[in-house]
Amino acid sequence: MALSAKLELRQGQQLVMTPQLQQAIRLLQLSNLELTEFVDAELERNPLLEREEQGESGKPSDDPLAEHTESQPTSDDDRWLDLRQPVQDHTGGLDADFGNVFQEPGTGEPMGGPALSGLGWANVTQRMHNGGDDDSDLEDYVANQISLREHLGAQLPLTVTDPIERIVGQYLIDLVDEAGYIPPNLEPLSEKLGAPLELVESVLGKLQTFDPPGIFARSLAECLALQLKDQNRYDPLMAQLLANLDLLANRNLAALKKAVGVDMDELADMIREMKRLNPKPGLKFGSVQLQPVVPDVIVRAASDGGWHVELNSDTLPRVLVNRTYYTRIAKSASNEKDKGYLFDCLQTANWLVKSLDQRARTILKVAEQIVRQQDSFFMYGVQHLRPLNLKAIADAISMHESTVSRVTSNKYIATPRGIYELKYFFTSAIASAADGEAHSSEAVRHRIKQLIDAEHADAVLSDDQLVDRLKGEGIDIARRTVAKYREAMRIPSSVQRRRDKRLVERLGGMP
Repeated sequence: MALSAKLELRQGQQLVMTPQLQQAIRLLQLSNLELTEFVDAELERNPLLEREEQGESGKPSDDPLAEHTESQPTSDDDRWLDLRQPVQDHTGGLDADFGNVFQEPGTGEPMGGPALSGLGWANVTQRMHNGGDDDSDLEDYVANQISLREHLGAQLPLTVTDPIERIVGQYLIDLVDEAGYIPPNLEPLSEKLGAPLELVESVLGKLQTFDPPGIFARSLAECLALQLKDQNRYDPLMAQLLANLDLLANRNLAALKKAVGVDMDELADMIREMKRLNPKPGLKFGSVQLQPVVPDVIVRAASDGGWHVELNSDTLPRVLVNRTYYTRIAKSASNEKDKGYLFDCLQTANWLVKSLDQRARTILKVAEQIVRQQDSFFMYGVQHLRPLNLKAIADAISMHESTVSRVTSNKYIATPRGIYELKYFFTSAIASAADGEAHSSEAVRHRIKQLIDAEHADAVLSDDQLVDRLKGEGIDIARRTVAKYREAMRIPSSVQRRRDKRLVERLGGMP
């Protein structure tokens, strides 16, 4: 076969991912906390971007170019970007559906970011204490929460006087976890410190007298025993009960009564007393700070009986492209490299402003359609949640499913019924037993939980009985599906629930 060179002309379509389009797509799936971090990084990197900082007078503060900015005429790109009033995009470059651009390899599913949430900040006016001093720091009035290690470290010099024992004690304090426990095996610690095991155990015995009672335990049984000793209630019968905690966990009261050697009434009294103890005494000094979920969208009841949907302005960054500063600096640029850098900064700033605007408008559009589709949920509750998928929302707003998926990832909506992730409203459908409208799987799970919560010890419902009840209510569901939903909600089997309810009855209603 002869080889020859030739020219051919072909036509084809290809999607080119520009850096600006990649940025717009990435911003769409960021949570409000991630978005804030991204904007902060852009503000530090790009000298043409500024953030609105308002003081008590309502005017931007700490702005060296404020007088120049206010004296110049403004345009859509010059004024502060208020995402509650989106600017008009004259380029048309972002006012379109991004489509299924980024995909997981081999799956066709859009990639999602990590689930994070943001923090809302409130303006605080500092008065008193300093007589109106403007230099006071807000941190001066914030209460310092003492940690568990600090609390234990303060007790160490009061109890342990020997320097060597203090070293061992401080090392044991560093090993304590948030619940107040230490590793059960002390031999590795003894070898690492080069101290006799008897010395380590002796120091541990002193540390176990620290506050709170039950601290420095190596097991749950030891933790409860330390608290009982502190209350002078540790006796041989309690020791037997603690030695058979596995029987209590399995609700095997008959075997537990035989192992302890008491009658049922006395056993019930002992269990009541033990349930008043704290199995995790260190958590009262918990160092983990929970971050509240700040919603991206707020839904309120409207006066006409509908729903008013709006974006949460606290989660929307407001940035400015300062063209005045660009004009001043561009005039002083002496070479092409500096001019090119300034031009790139200007383009990046403009695209960021437009990307933030498009992100806000897309989130609002998706949220409004979800509220429209799930109107019964907002009015009557979770039992009226409708089956919904991404395609239904995408078709209604003329967008791609992957765009809707990115919008609903890590976004939360505040409703009169609580705060929910947007993905919560997308549930699979379960057929109706009477050829009626399909039921939402989330609504069916809620109904299963209602039936189980209402049952009594003498009439615990098995999975088959739950199926019969649900079919009587028009829900066609299989037994294995009921078992799957029950296990997902961490509800034990009917046998275990019957034991639990009988134990509660014997303990006089104490859970």
